[in-house]
Amino acid sequence: MKPIRTERLILRNWEERDRELFHRINSDERVMEFFPFRRDRAAADAKMDEFRAWIDEDGYGFAAAEIAATGECIGFVGLLETEDIEDIDVLAPGTIEIGWRLAPEFWGKGYVTEAAEAWLDYGFETLGVDEIVSFAVHDNHRSIAVMKRLGMRADEGADFDHPSVPDSHPHLKRHVLYRLSREDWTARKRAAC
Repeated sequence: MKPIRTERLILRNWEERDRELFHRINSDERVMEFFPFRRDRAAADAKMDEFRAWIDEDGYGFAAAEIAATGECIGFVGLLETEDIEDIDVLAPGTIEIGWRLAPEFWGKGYVTEAAEAWLDYGFETLGVDEIVSFAVHDNHRSIAVMKRLGMRADEGADFDHPSVPDSHPHLKRHVLYRLSREDWTARKRAAC
């Protein structure tokens, strides 16, 4: 993956030096509030290796977000095909998702929105996709606020119960789905100029 630079960030593939941060964001109670699991170090290392391999193979994925001025990795933001999630009827094969996860000390600083805007540009301009989606637990107001800031629109008729969430966590099953079309993204970019 060729790194993507934004005003304050570098979006890049994962490096060995990122393992501690990756484990922390996958085991932190605040970060993982809307997930039914926490990853121990071995599981986090395996998932980071998986993310790195996807990026090596596809040229994009859930990439490391690094503060350009300090070189500090703060979490991830990126695009990913949803094919590994089975049984979500509202998503067509090949659907591209935008997602993120940051360490709590970096919340509220606009990093996710800044990085996500760059990834939307990449998805629509470089990959040429017609639509990018995002989804989250219906009570995850922070992520939903980011989706709205990105110009994504709720597809209320497409809310779904996530098949990967076990019945032991019923409060995490219901997910909202937001969509952004290339046309809406292009109109939004023109309006901003």
